[in-house]
Amino acid sequence: MPDTHPQSSAQTSPLVLLSLVVLIGLNLRPFLTGPGPLIAQIEADTGLGYGGIAMLTLLPMLLMGLGAFLVPGLQARIGTRRGMLWALVLLLLGSLLRLWSPGGLSLILTAALCGAGVAFIQAAFPGIIKQGFPHRVAAVTGLYSAMIMGGGAVGAQLTPILAHGGQDWRTALAWLALPTAAALLLAWRVLADGKSARPDKALVSRLLRRPRSWQLMACFGLVNGGYSSMVAWLAPYMQGRGWGVAQSGSLVAIMAVAQAVAALALPILASRSRDRRPWLYLTFAMQAAGFCGLAFLSNTVPVLWIVLGGAGLGGCFSLSLVTALDHLPRPEEAGALAALMQGGGFLIAGLAPLAMALLQARTGSFVEGWEMHLTWVAIAALIAMRFDPAGYAAAMGVDESPGIDTDHPLRSTGA
Repeated sequence: MPDTHPQSSAQTSPLVLLSLVVLIGLNLRPFLTGPGPLIAQIEADTGLGYGGIAMLTLLPMLLMGLGAFLVPGLQARIGTRRGMLWALVLLLLGSLLRLWSPGGLSLILTAALCGAGVAFIQAAFPGIIKQGFPHRVAAVTGLYSAMIMGGGAVGAQLTPILAHGGQDWRTALAWLALPTAAALLLAWRVLADGKSARPDKALVSRLLRRPRSWQLMACFGLVNGGYSSMVAWLAPYMQGRGWGVAQSGSLVAIMAVAQAVAALALPILASRSRDRRPWLYLTFAMQAAGFCGLAFLSNTVPVLWIVLGGAGLGGCFSLSLVTALDHLPRPEEAGALAALMQGGGFLIAGLAPLAMALLQARTGSFVEGWEMHLTWVAIAALIAMRFDPAGYAAAMGVDESPGIDTDHPLRSTGA
């Protein structure tokens, strides 16, 4: 079990806290994006077909979704610090054990380990950000989201480089455990002792009775389905159009860099107004352009469509987190809502790569899958029309009773 007592009692500077945000974010996607450029080798070595390959994305996404419903209670029982440390240990083991994966089933099980760890982190961390940086929620959430997408770029770019540098695909994937170890060490030093105060036991069920919670889940899930499909199938799609393994991996990395830039920039731009909808609509338009280009103009400036789609996906991810946190004033409630949004959303998003695999098996092409995501974007845009900040209190049934004391999971906010 990770040590629950930090070595030093000195307060941590804001710069160190932001370093934790950066390191945590960077580690949440490489295990998903890393296998994509290596699918041909993995398939040849393990015998996994497209359905099995889809499980490398589907299973972690489902665990992220299911875990988000369980994390608030688990966080209250074992504490934020202990939960985060155990989650990082699972993520570390999931990546490291890929070095010894003998076949497809064991590889899928390592993906499950990584997904279980990320499930806790993604559910707990937005609330930590709101509590630690109450006056900089949009900017720090944007940084966190940008690092998530940047980590995806690192995974997509690093694994084919390692694989072509004399490493086999197992070793290339196992190297992704190294930054996780760094995040674990920093979290051990930065996160504070103590258990989270037990929240209102009816909080999750009360949130689930609100239609707005389900609207946030649906919007988040439909958009992130596009991300999970791009991670799983963009490289194979472009390889089918004559691109090499390294080149297709670079395209996934370019997509992730575009996501990171938009995830950082758009929340900062949107922070000037409480109404995030105009910026959300911009991200939907970029996604639509990207999916249209992939479906119908993939041989014409494909990098343009990938950049547009990636920027739309990354900006929408971070703006969705900010929008969920905006709905409720108290960190423990806002964090629980963001966790539920991600939970229900990832259950939807996890099905997208499998849906694309089934469409590809039926038609012999991924084009129909990109068209499917174009429809999903249109539905998400219609749902987002309801996210008027003037109606947040009524939508969530906010009461004015005193907030619940928490254990301040970060040592010092500096904010």
